[in-house]
Amino acid sequence: MIIKNNYIMRKSVICLICFLAAISLHAQDNIIDRVEWVVGDKAILRSDIEDAVQAWLANGQKFKGDPYCVVGEELAVQQLFLHQAMLDSIEVNESFVLQSVDQRMDYVLQNLGSKEKMEEYFRMTSSQIREMYYEMEYNNFMMNSMKRSIVGDIKVSPALVRRYFNSLPQDSIPFVQSQVEVQIVTLEPEVEISEIDRVKAELRDYTDRVTNNETSFSTLALLYSEDPGSARRGGELDFVARAELDPAFANVAFNLTDPSKVSKIVESEYGFHIIQLIEKRGDRIKVRHILRKPRVSDENVDLMLSKLDTIANDIRNDSVKFELVAQLISDDKDTRNNHGLMFNKMTASSRFEMQDLPVEVARVVDGMKVGEVSSPFVFRQNGDKVVCAIVKLKSRIDGHKANLKDDYETLRELYMSKMSEQKVMDWIKEKQKSTYVRVNSDDSRQCEFKYPGWVFYEEK
Repeated sequence: MIIKNNYIMRKSVICLICFLAAISLHAQDNIIDRVEWVVGDKAILRSDIEDAVQAWLANGQKFKGDPYCVVGEELAVQQLFLHQAMLDSIEVNESFVLQSVDQRMDYVLQNLGSKEKMEEYFRMTSSQIREMYYEMEYNNFMMNSMKRSIVGDIKVSPALVRRYFNSLPQDSIPFVQSQVEVQIVTLEPEVEISEIDRVKAELRDYTDRVTNNETSFSTLALLYSEDPGSARRGGELDFVARAELDPAFANVAFNLTDPSKVSKIVESEYGFHIIQLIEKRGDRIKVRHILRKPRVSDENVDLMLSKLDTIANDIRNDSVKFELVAQLISDDKDTRNNHGLMFNKMTASSRFEMQDLPVEVARVVDGMKVGEVSSPFVFRQNGDKVVCAIVKLKSRIDGHKANLKDDYETLRELYMSKMSEQKVMDWIKEKQKSTYVRVNSDDSRQCEFKYPGWVFYEEK
């Protein structure tokens, strides 16, 4: 993707599958709507609960109690968050919402194969699907922002973490999976000039065909663009701000003024592009593009592997330190200033569980001893860039029950999570006392709710 990942979306694919299941069911005609809950001024329909129950079941999720009680209450709690977020004028970053919508649309298109199949599956037009995703993502961001506001700053000290750990029963102490720290040196094989010329010639040919009205830009993008997310939409990106784009791409895209014209060829970290303006709206822009990526020859890959093999031998013979090599020659901008030490953005530490490493790196590290330097290998960085690498296993911690010495950060996160959850639960219980709730179904009054403090009102 040409759009930079400015916001790390930590929603799991499973959550998306749940949503898709719910939407597909909602598109069917066999659900008869009626109002089941009213929370404040928001109605929760029977179809809302039916959809969510079926989505949870499709995901294999277990219910503690009657599914309709559990899900109905969960939707009611969500409305408490959304209602308070509106009262507090919680603001949502529009850019983050749109990026998340794009990711979801891309995921659906990749799995269903085409825009037409997607529309058939959901029984909606593409624009209706996008609007549906937008509302869902907007609400998700609102609820998460509201929860962060409720939780606020949690003061954590070593003494509090120690007290929390000492209070845990033995069978509740978490098991920490095996973790490793890995240093890496990467070198990118050189792309031959003739290959770059070939790619540029292709892009010039596409430009000529559009300019001469032989075909449309979107058709060429669908056929030839190597950005899979946008190619399925005829190369189209959603409205984005300049900061969301690769800088070189943004400089060209934001200078376009005529939607009938095609830009000059622009090189970004992803490859070479041509761009066509669709619309400008304030400080945001909507364009379509075609991306082509030069191929690295096998000969150049072998040459770089040979170079790394010599370097690895020098490190093993103590002729040079791995850390110095990383600093001086590594092409990996994320690690070269940190002695080559890889950083786990999900945990904000240098420790990785094996499944969190790039697959090729994990495969190499798995059989290594601490302090060992690997043989050179090839892997794809950021999904598509071919790089050659050597790694050094800096440390390994075998799986074990958590302890304060080795796992302070893990226990600190668990403590903060517990405190956050408690703050949110206390807020919900307090909010229940002042929120109008009406439930149409007599069965709901017999439910064993997680939050039993709902104040029910009869319909007048």
